[in-house]
Amino acid sequence: MRIAVVGAGFAGVSAAKVLRQSGFDVTVFERAPDVGGVWSRTRRYPGLTTQNDKGTYHLSDLPMPAHYPQWPSGEQVQRYLETYVEKFGLASALRLSTEVVSAELVNDETGWLVTSRPTGAQEPLTVQRYDHLIVANGIFSDPLVPSFDGQAAFAAAGGRVLATGEFPDVEAARGKNVLVVGYGKSACDVAVPVSEVAAQTHVVARELLWKMPRKLGGALNYKYLLLTRMGEALFRYLHLKGFERFLHGPGNGLRQRMVTSVGSVATRQFNLRALGLVPNGSFEDIARSTVSLATEGFFERVTDGRIVVHRDQVITELLVDDAGRPAARLADGTVLPADLVLCGTGFRQRVPFLDEAVHARLQDDAGNFMLYRQILPLGVPRLTFAGYNSSFFSPLSAEMAAVWTAAYLRGGITLPPEERMRDEVRARLAWMTARTNGRHARGTNIIPFSMHNIDEVLDELGLNLGSLTRARQWLLPVDPGSYRGVTAQMIRRTADPVSAISDDSPIKMDKVRR
Repeated sequence: MRIAVVGAGFAGVSAAKVLRQSGFDVTVFERAPDVGGVWSRTRRYPGLTTQNDKGTYHLSDLPMPAHYPQWPSGEQVQRYLETYVEKFGLASALRLSTEVVSAELVNDETGWLVTSRPTGAQEPLTVQRYDHLIVANGIFSDPLVPSFDGQAAFAAAGGRVLATGEFPDVEAARGKNVLVVGYGKSACDVAVPVSEVAAQTHVVARELLWKMPRKLGGALNYKYLLLTRMGEALFRYLHLKGFERFLHGPGNGLRQRMVTSVGSVATRQFNLRALGLVPNGSFEDIARSTVSLATEGFFERVTDGRIVVHRDQVITELLVDDAGRPAARLADGTVLPADLVLCGTGFRQRVPFLDEAVHARLQDDAGNFMLYRQILPLGVPRLTFAGYNSSFFSPLSAEMAAVWTAAYLRGGITLPPEERMRDEVRARLAWMTARTNGRHARGTNIIPFSMHNIDEVLDELGLNLGSLTRARQWLLPVDPGSYRGVTAQMIRRTADPVSAISDDSPIKMDKVRR
C-alpha cells in the first residue's frame, strides 16, 4: 500500500516512522525546506520555546538530548526532529520544499491522485497515485491575521502587518514602534525579545489568559500539576471513570479549591493585581480551552514599562497620523504609533489541498472536523488525519494516532457501525463546544484531555499501558518513553491476531479482524 503524508512536523514524521515499520510505502510531502512544522526555521519567531519541559515533549522512542535546557528553544526542537529522521532512516521518504497543490479522491478503489510542485513555483507539476492519504498539515499551519480598516494607507506610509510566524528576525523591530496583537503563547513570546530592541512595545489583548509560572511559589514545577493525570482530572471530562467520579462528585469542593489555588498562586507570583492583569473569569473557566506557560521575563518587562499591555482592547483601525507616520487606533480611542503590527491571533484549521466537496464531507454545519478518535473522517474513504488532537502531549498524541492508523490499515480494528461513530463524534463536539465556548479550534484542540485521548485510542487497540504505569502517571509527569513499545506490539498483533490471546496485555478478539 502506497501512502502519502502531507506535512513533516511531529505528526508527519512520526506517522512516517510508524507506517514504514508497519510495512507500508510512505512518501511525506513538506512545503518547507526542513522538517519541523511549527518549529521549522521558516516559521520560528524570536523567543519561541516549548511549553512542556523536555522530559514530556518528545516522541516515545527518542528522548530530547540530555544537554538541552528544561524548555528547549524552537531551533533545538527542529534539530531534535532532524535527529529523529536520521535515527529511523526517514530521509528517503521525505519530499522537502514540495507543495501539495491538490489531492483528488478518484474513487474508493483507486485512491488518491496527489499533485505536487516545488514550493513557490508554478511548474513542473507531478501527479502520483496513492492508496491512502494522511493529512498532517497541522492545525497551526495557516495564521489568522485580521483584516484591519485603513490597512492600505497604513502600508503606504511604511507600516507592516505580519503574523508572528512571518517574523523570524528581531532586528526588523529595532528602533520601531511595535504593536503585538494577542495574549497567547506566540504573542507573549515574541513581545519579550522585541521589547529589547524596539522603541516601544505595546500588547493589545482582547482577552487575558491565565499564565502558568514554570515553578509555582518558586518551588513546585508546574509539570507536576498540569502534566499528570491528576492535573487532567481536575477538569470534568465527557465520561468520568474511577477517581474522577470522586473528584467531580463528593470531592468536588476539594477539587475546586485545588484549581482556584493555582490561579491565586499565579496572581501573587506575577503580581497581577498590581499590574491590572488579573484575567476576567476563574482559572477553571479560562483553562477549559487553553493554558499558557508564562514567557520568561514578560511580566518583569511589564513591571518596568518596557512592555505595555492594553487589556480588553482591539485595534479598530490602522491609520496615518498627522505627522504622516503609521499608527493604530484602539477601541477605547487610544492612538498608538505602530511601525510594525505582529499578530499572534490564532490559526485557521483547513486542508487547502482538498476540494470543497471533500471538505463538506469532513465537517459539520459549524465547520468542525468530524473525526472519530480525532483520526478517522466519516464518509471519506482512504483518508486519516494525524496531529488533529492538539494537546499538552502533542508529539505523543500524534504518534499514538499513527499507531491507530497503522493498525486500521493492517486490518487490526473492528470499528463500530458508522452511525454510532457519527453519534459519538457529534456528542463529543457538542460537549467541546459547550465547555470551551466554541474555542476548540474546530474540534481539533483537546486540551487539557491529552491522556484521555491517548487512552481511548490505545484501548480500542487493546494496547494501553498497564494499570501500574498509568497509576504512576497520576502523580508524576507523563513520560512518553513509557509508550516506546506500543508500535512493535501493534505490529505483532495485527500480523497474527489469533496469537494475541497469549500476549502480556490481552486484546479482546471482537476488536480484531484480518
